[in-house]
Amino acid sequence: MRIMFWTATTPCVQQTVTWSLVQSVMASVLGSLQIGYHTGNINAPQMVIEEFFNQTWKERFQEPMSLHALTMLWSFTVSTLALGATVSALTVGIVADHYGRRNSILIANSLSLMAVAFMGVSKIAGSLEALIVGRFLIGLFCGLNMTLIPLYIQEISPTRVRGAFSTMNQLSQTVGIFIGQIMSLENVLGTSRWWTLMLSLSAIPAVLQYLTLPFCPESPRYFIINCHKDELAARELQRLRGTQDVLEEIEEMKEEAANLKGTEDVTMLRLFIVSSYKQPILIALILNASSQLSGFNAIINYSTKIFRLAGVAHPTHTTMGIGAINILFTIFSVFLVERLGRRSLLMFGQFVMALCNMLLTLSIATLHLVGPYVFLLFTGFLLVAVLYTYFRVPETTGRTFKEVAAEFRQADAILTSRF
Repeated sequence: MRIMFWTATTPCVQQTVTWSLVQSVMASVLGSLQIGYHTGNINAPQMVIEEFFNQTWKERFQEPMSLHALTMLWSFTVSTLALGATVSALTVGIVADHYGRRNSILIANSLSLMAVAFMGVSKIAGSLEALIVGRFLIGLFCGLNMTLIPLYIQEISPTRVRGAFSTMNQLSQTVGIFIGQIMSLENVLGTSRWWTLMLSLSAIPAVLQYLTLPFCPESPRYFIINCHKDELAARELQRLRGTQDVLEEIEEMKEEAANLKGTEDVTMLRLFIVSSYKQPILIALILNASSQLSGFNAIINYSTKIFRLAGVAHPTHTTMGIGAINILFTIFSVFLVERLGRRSLLMFGQFVMALCNMLLTLSIATLHLVGPYVFLLFTGFLLVAVLYTYFRVPETTGRTFKEVAAEFRQADAILTSRF
């Protein structure tokens, strides 16, 4: 099946979206659904899980945990996911280049199933350590897939619709967050009896991914750039495009592979020393930092407690409202990204988040005098990110990898000539 349409940026250019491409994108973002699910499901059942911690501690040591120790243990349990993601993110390039994009996603998927097993038995085994290990394994899974999935989608998608398809990754995460928020409600599965089952439900999309993704094409770019197998790349690209005429794209990938010769042994240190790498690396670091330091994760992980302290009557329902709005605006971005461009939407989102952090600070300050001002730090990071994006980040809408790389090389040449 082939779907024909025209993009807003190039009204005369006909694009083809095949069923193979759609299936590949949908199968890959089942991993993003799991990331979102485990981001959104740990919030509402905080008191239930803290009671499990306290009860387990009393059975072991015949005394309850102190409030300070309980708070520290809960915070560590929540943040263990981020710790695991940090560890695995350092290895994602090695895994992706060695096993391929699609196969690496499937390998990462096994970590999700292992995590579900640990979290699922934690209550029966009376082991708070099993829950923490499960969160760490989910973190490893998240750290890999947060790079692998968008990389796979970008490399299999046609240039003119790459932005829209890449947005499906974020949309799947927001849907996962919302589902996690619903499942963790006290009148659903966020109870002292069913919370381990609630944490284990991500096994469903994990199994579905194993049933679908193995039948999807591997990234043609991986075959050309990493394996130097042009015939395999052409065959996979023909499946994705639904046509035998893929010579132009293949030649573009081969030219990109030629430009990458000599960079195979680039070390982490050289990434920050070689001048031609500095600008793209700096952009990647700042944009990712602006996302992680935006305050979004703090809201998602602790919103129920924040709303409860703010005096909101139904804090869990308000948290669900955040999830619903998250989905709504991600859907908008699917349709707007090719019209308005990635850079414009990025700056708009950063500015709005900065404004919202200021409003959160003012609203929570009517309960507390010091604690809520942490959101001003997030505001500062975001405002810096807006300015940096405006002055230094190039627009990539409708541009090939080759064209974006050429712009970086040109900018580097200009900078070198000045000094």
